[in-house]
Amino acid sequence: MSAGRIVITGASGNYGRGVTDRLVAKGRAADLILITRKPEKLADRAALGCDVRYGDFDKPETLAAAVQGAERMLLISGTRVGARVVQHKAAIDAATAGGVKHIVYTSFIGIDDPANPAEVRHDHIETERLIKASGCAWTMLRDAHYADAMILMAGPGVMQSGKWFSNAGEGREAMVWRDDCIECAVAVLTGQGDENRTYDITGPELQTFEEVAALMADVAGRPVDFVPLDDEGQYAMFDALGIPRRPVDDLEVAGLPWNSDDMVSFGRAIREGFLEICTDDVERLTGRKARSVRQMIEENVGILRGA
Repeated sequence: MSAGRIVITGASGNYGRGVTDRLVAKGRAADLILITRKPEKLADRAALGCDVRYGDFDKPETLAAAVQGAERMLLISGTRVGARVVQHKAAIDAATAGGVKHIVYTSFIGIDDPANPAEVRHDHIETERLIKASGCAWTMLRDAHYADAMILMAGPGVMQSGKWFSNAGEGREAMVWRDDCIECAVAVLTGQGDENRTYDITGPELQTFEEVAALMADVAGRPVDFVPLDDEGQYAMFDALGIPRRPVDDLEVAGLPWNSDDMVSFGRAIREGFLEICTDDVERLTGRKARSVRQMIEENVGILRGA
């Protein structure tokens, strides 16, 4: 196990908290440097012995001091889809100047093909390029679409309406539990031999949204119809909900924190087959198989039924 200090960006978000909790459980609290725009949100982690430091992607001068003393960095991608490269570059530059030896980055699957229309592609492929050019060792964790996003965030609304509207068509993807992604990150941060490697972190099975809708209906005992939309129809639906087309920090509409340019291009990428990737990298990194979409539905059926 690597004994050096680990700096985590965006440490107050769900992914950062999940990684922190697991590392604290491994007895690594004193080795953790947690960067956040709002240190007060991590007062509980500071009480456990973590070093909580202020840092802001939009204020590069704050990051230089924040990363000091770290051997490894977990660079958790920001939330401003389509505008993250400048933010990530600030963190990479700070890591390079601060002596960080290894950057672990939460990237996204299917980004090698320049024809992939997903807006997230640009952010991630450019960030990966910057990391590789930094001189640091690197590990790219290309996470698939979170099952949590579709089942736990969007699922209750789907169950309430009885309809799943999507422009993803018959495209297939292997949605993954965020917790499985988190555990893969922990494995890389505390292990050896993952330098200069790329992993596709996916669920165990390729499925269409229509198949997932059928699973939700079967497990919850309520009808759910899949309603295919074209891209303009998907935009119109999001516009009617008041979801912005471009990203707005810290904004949620109808419980959804995304913007429609991101979501519509994402659905198109699924429909056109760019996210049809399924691997055993979760098992390779953690020693156990990735958990399924059906298991997530079964373990959270009360939330779905109560919608």
